[in-house]
Order: sequence, then C-alpha cells, then structure tokens
Amino acid sequence: MKRGSTVNFDGVYVENTASVVGPKEAEGPLGKYFDKQVKDDLLGQKSHELAEIRFHITAIRYLMNKSRRKEEDVDLCIAGDLLDEITGASLTMREFDVPFLGAYNACATFAESLITAALFISSGKFKRIISSTSSHFSTAERQYRFPLELGNQRTPLAQWTVTAAGAVMLSDIPSKVAVKRATVGKVVDFGVTDGNDMGACMAPAAADTIVRHFSESGLKPDYYDLIATGDLGTAGSELMKVLAEKRGIKLGSNYNDCGAMIFNRVWQDVGQGGSGAACSSSVFSGYIYKKMLLGDFKRVLLVPTGALCSKTSILQGESIPGIAHAVAFEVVK
Repeated sequence: MKRGSTVNFDGVYVENTASVVGPKEAEGPLGKYFDKQVKDDLLGQKSHELAEIRFHITAIRYLMNKSRRKEEDVDLCIAGDLLDEITGASLTMREFDVPFLGAYNACATFAESLITAALFISSGKFKRIISSTSSHFSTAERQYRFPLELGNQRTPLAQWTVTAAGAVMLSDIPSKVAVKRATVGKVVDFGVTDGNDMGACMAPAAADTIVRHFSESGLKPDYYDLIATGDLGTAGSELMKVLAEKRGIKLGSNYNDCGAMIFNRVWQDVGQGGSGAACSSSVFSGYIYKKMLLGDFKRVLLVPTGALCSKTSILQGESIPGIAHAVAFEVVK
C-alpha cells in the first residue's frame, strides 16, 4: 500500500447494529430494514431537540439489548450530532454509565466515529466500542435555516434532514462483518456559499477521498459490491462522479448515495434526497449491514460526507468546505 491516509485494520468486527427512524423515513424505500419506526417524530417531548435525544438513547439501548451487553461491557461510546456543541450526544450519554468521546464532522461524523473506534480497538486497549449519530429534520431546519413555522419555500437543490439515530457496536470478537480499512478525508473547499446546496459543498471532498482511497489501497472500484456516499443527494452524487472521473476513477452501477436511497424523492417531496448525521448511520445500520449478513453485499465502501459550516459562518459569508471519510466493511465468514 502506498503511504498516505489509508489504514488497514485487522481484528475489528461489527458485533451488531441498531437503527431508529421517524415516520417519513419509515415510509421510504428502506423502511422495512430499520429496527424501530416511530409514528410521531416529537416522541411526546416538549421540543424536537429533546425528541432527537430520545431517538439517540433508544438506538443505543436497543443496540445493547440486541447484543445482550450491559453498560459495563462497553468500553467507550463515540457519538455526535448536528446540534450546537453536539449537545444531543452529550445529553444522550447522561443516560449511560459508559465513557464518552464526542465527535463532530458534520454529516461525516459517523465515519469519524467508526475510524476512531477501529483504531482504539486495534490498539488492544479497548475491546468494545459503540459508534452512533443522530439527526432530526426539525432541529436541523431551526439551527441551519429557518424555523418551520415560517413556512419558507425550499430551494430545488435542498435536501431533507433524516430524522433518525444509528448505532454500531464494534469489537475485537470475530463476527461475519469486519472493518477492513479506512481513508481519512481532507477538508476541501470549492468556494460554495449556498447553505441550501449541501451536495455541491460535499461532492469535491467525497471525490477526493474516494480517489485517494483507491490510489492508496491499490484497489479498483469494482472490488466493492457497493460504494455508498453519505448524503450527497441526487444532484451532488452526479457532480461527485464527474469530479472523480476527471481524476481517473469512474464509478459504475455499484455506486449509490445513502441520501438518495433512504427516500423516494419523487413522491416524498424531499428535494435532492436525505441528509444529516444519521443518514449514513441509519442506512448502514438498517439496510447495508443486514444486506451484508444476507450475503447480498460482501464488500462495502461507506463514505459519509459532511458540510463544515455553522449558522454563524454562513451568516458571515464564509464558503462551506466539505469533508468525507471512507470506511470499508467486508464479509469474512
């Protein structure tokens, strides 16, 4: 392997996953694959922020129950979200007697969490780590755009933040699916300033990470049964493919995007598709992992993508750089 930002892992496995989604996600094409679907995205709470925390708590608890693990069996939880100073994840972890590291790379946070967890387990100092993220349409709209009560018209390139939480248990105990390698992304800024066009913000970073992954690993795109970006949406995915092809990597029919997969953008009225920190985590935990257990996918490259902006930076006229990290999973037995 060429020297670079790609690392191989040996002895890191997916012990189990859990996914909890809102009603719109449950009605989408992947609805049957999610562990829990709720009918009310407010979950009886006083605010959508509190509801997002309940989504996150539920996903982690369900993961531990599925895995038949107690809190003392978990060495660490690495979690994040899109709320100010990742308050959602921090308040979520009040409910668990488990060491906690907060992670933030916008909608690429899930990949950052997985890579960090895999490195910790590879060190031999940690045995079992939970990686989890959450997001909520209503909390994201209020934070990054406008309160829903204003009824603002959405732009053609806008996406729909996924209301969900996804959690993955990684461990050193051999299982059917292993984490095999990862490529750490770079911050890439093409000068996009439109806070509604997340796909264009993130596509250059996704293309850069994918190109470097194959350059450094020596693999070819057809090595994987599925290459899935995190939440570029339909327009962003097409842009990313053009950028990658200009650098010598042509993506074929094995490429898709979690944001494009989770909704039917024609009849669900979600613009370019899904987005959010839980887009990739819920699609992986609910759909991709289960397809790997069934043998439908044997090798998967997951590339969660993030737009590194805040409401402050956007209002001050800053451009929006992107980030993307790649994590490869393979069926080993």
